[in-house]
Amino acid sequence: MEGAVLSGKEAAAAEAAAEDDLSPHFPLRHHSARRVLVLNRNWQAVNIVDVHRAFALLFRDDARVVEPDGGAETLYDIEAWIGHSIANPPLQDWDCIRTVSMALRVPPVLILSDYDRLPMKEVHLTRENIFARDEHICQYCGKRYPESELNIDHVIPRERGGRNTWENMVTSCIHCNGRKANRLPHEAGMRLQRKPRHPPHLPFSAAVFMDDNREPEWNVFLPGA
Repeated sequence: MEGAVLSGKEAAAAEAAAEDDLSPHFPLRHHSARRVLVLNRNWQAVNIVDVHRAFALLFRDDARVVEPDGGAETLYDIEAWIGHSIANPPLQDWDCIRTVSMALRVPPVLILSDYDRLPMKEVHLTRENIFARDEHICQYCGKRYPESELNIDHVIPRERGGRNTWENMVTSCIHCNGRKANRLPHEAGMRLQRKPRHPPHLPFSAAVFMDDNREPEWNVFLPGA
């Protein structure tokens, strides 16, 4: 295997794949939950892929591994990544793909060689995202509350045909939510602080930042982290 690492890049990748049956189609059942952040060539987050897709990109030479190292980022092609994995064997099975002769590290981040676009991602309609849109402010009394003291209110109650949409759901404190009950705001003598709207689409990197399950190694590449 060391000969493969020390030979040319394409030869190393081909030899490693042939010797260890390591190809874009090798089994990855135990790593189905692992995710790899993908950057465009401008170092902006553009995708999250599984381990299978990550290694496919590496073996096709479409991407490099990015590994943060004390504030600096080191880039590895597949040949260099094989060598790095041999020189720095991972301690846990979760962090590697084990082949016949070695443990190949799962990369935390990839950077694409040619892609430079920045896709936008729609903000999903969730309880947490409604709170974020309204800045954790009750849309009736105008006071900011911790999330534990907030509810979601349907401006037009569901019992009266109100739908689960951005334009009909607002952040409400528990007191105001109980006061309004199943009435329209004006029927309860209340008024909205502002008209609820669908939030604009987010750059993919901003959407990843809002993902509580993101990997710690991704933070350096995300705005606001």
